[in-house]
Amino acid sequence: MRPVRLLLASILSLAAAAASAPAEPVTLEIDPSHSQVAFSVRHFFSKVPGRFNEFEGKIQFDDKDASKSLVEVTIKTASIDTHNERRDNHLRSADFFAADSFPTITFKSTKVTPGAEGKMKIDGDLMIRGISRAVTLDASFLGSGSMGPMGKIAGWEANTTINRKDFNVLWDRVLDQGGTMLGDDVAITIGIEAKTPRPAGASAGTPPPKK
Repeated sequence: MRPVRLLLASILSLAAAAASAPAEPVTLEIDPSHSQVAFSVRHFFSKVPGRFNEFEGKIQFDDKDASKSLVEVTIKTASIDTHNERRDNHLRSADFFAADSFPTITFKSTKVTPGAEGKMKIDGDLMIRGISRAVTLDASFLGSGSMGPMGKIAGWEANTTINRKDFNVLWDRVLDQGGTMLGDDVAITIGIEAKTPRPAGASAGTPPPKK
């Protein structure tokens, strides 16, 4: 019986070690159809909203230790959309984002600091017009779960405020009565749904492989 007891002890030991082993971070892809990258900026006396319609990114997500998570996002500059074609074309020009010369805006996280109740600070490098500046996102983790054939899905929301002039977006007009047409501060609001990547070559209706 001793060999049997030794075998059982070994199995139980391996099972305990596996149960206590830290979970590996999961890489999720941002789902643009369920996400948004939006902004607003002062125009005269009101705030004008806008968004970017085309973007992609990955989140290396560790639900046991958020500090080990990583975020990378790439936004297509020309996809800017403020519901006004003339204004959008101006925003794509050299006066603003210079989309022909700088086709993408990028963000790469450098540090994630967890807080209470799912709150976190995400420090990273934001590049606009080829100029990189350190920014901090105030973020909230909204939850995650395994959705059967759709794989793992997780959600976040985040916001920050940047000064457009830090990125050489300088165009403005001085008003006759004083002041300027545009504000310098741009409020950014982000909503993200990310999910398990589909295998290469798989169609949208193909579920990810079972793990």
